[in-house]
Amino acid sequence: MTDILIIGAGAAGLMTAIWAARTNPNHQITVLEGARKIGAKLLISGGTRCNVTHAQVDETAFAGSSRPAIKKVLRRFDVPQTITFFREIGVELKTEDTGKLFPTSDSAKTVLNALLREAERLGVRLKFPCRVEAIRRTEAGFLVSGPWGELEAIKIVLATGGKSLPKTGSDGKGYGLARSLGHSLTERIFPALVPLLLPQHYFLRELSGLTVPATLEVRLSNGKRLHSFTNSTLCTHFGLSGPAILDISRYFLDEQSRQPDVQLIVNWLPGTTSEACEASLLQAGKHSVLTHLREHLPERLLRALCEQAGVEPATLCNQLGREQRKNLVRFLTALPLPITGNRGFEFAEVTAGGIPLAEIHLNTMESRITPGLFLCGEICDVDGRIGGFNFQWAWASGYIAGTSCIGQ
Repeated sequence: MTDILIIGAGAAGLMTAIWAARTNPNHQITVLEGARKIGAKLLISGGTRCNVTHAQVDETAFAGSSRPAIKKVLRRFDVPQTITFFREIGVELKTEDTGKLFPTSDSAKTVLNALLREAERLGVRLKFPCRVEAIRRTEAGFLVSGPWGELEAIKIVLATGGKSLPKTGSDGKGYGLARSLGHSLTERIFPALVPLLLPQHYFLRELSGLTVPATLEVRLSNGKRLHSFTNSTLCTHFGLSGPAILDISRYFLDEQSRQPDVQLIVNWLPGTTSEACEASLLQAGKHSVLTHLREHLPERLLRALCEQAGVEPATLCNQLGREQRKNLVRFLTALPLPITGNRGFEFAEVTAGGIPLAEIHLNTMESRITPGLFLCGEICDVDGRIGGFNFQWAWASGYIAGTSCIGQ
């Protein structure tokens, strides 16, 4: 028997446990984790440095449920409160030029160890591996069971995560548990912040390892722009990755599922329009294409783009034919990418879709459908950009759940 049971010991689950214990010092708080290793996902985040949050977090950095709903949760536990919380448990954070906040130790272990240490100090019971297979209502609250046995709880928190990086323990099992307690799921649950695939012999795959700033746009075939991100873009042996690709991926995949004519367009010259690029070539005179553009793009990429556009890099700009010039401009500033798929949940940093926020009381994170059940973290239909935004959602929603699931 336990007063408050939290299922899942990831970022949201540990945050919930800490605040539940702080709020209910005389009650038993128990956390069950199905994975063999605690905090595996947290430990590999941010290149093992753990991007704890971002200097500027608001609802515009998120997708999924409505932005007003997301804002309501985020404002309850904001970035300054996150910084203060981590300082209190012994983790100093630093802000990098990108706006990302990391522990000064540059080690995710610092963050995980501090969370575990604080939970232990507060008397939280942490049990693993204890995979939960079923939950049912009882007169006293809930009965949770798995291969390890049974546990009865008065209040229960689902912080099981989504389906991204299933090797770390977030394999989507929580969705079934939520549905068994009356909740619904969004129509689609799909990978977000995920690398994208290109055809086997597509020329960009031959440039594996090359990283450049680029603007990625999701467009309809009529040219209407739907979404845009500008950031570092990485060519890989399978296709494309890097911050800009990861950020745009969920929007492209979402639109593609509804509108088959959607395109992903890359501009290798961020901030330069097709018209400005063409005007620049016209004014470059006797400079070769290579000489004129080399200051803006790596030569390896430039030569590949010229080859695809049918332009010899040594051609003088004033000797380019009209069609040659326009074709080169298209490859430089508005190249449609023939995306064939994505690398799936195994490589996705977060899950798009989940439990709609409309089914949750956002001032408490308690279920509107099953009283005594609370939901937080990635199991909810909320996904953010890269840069610490998804962690901030975990801290904020976990804080609300933890301070609201009062023991009886």
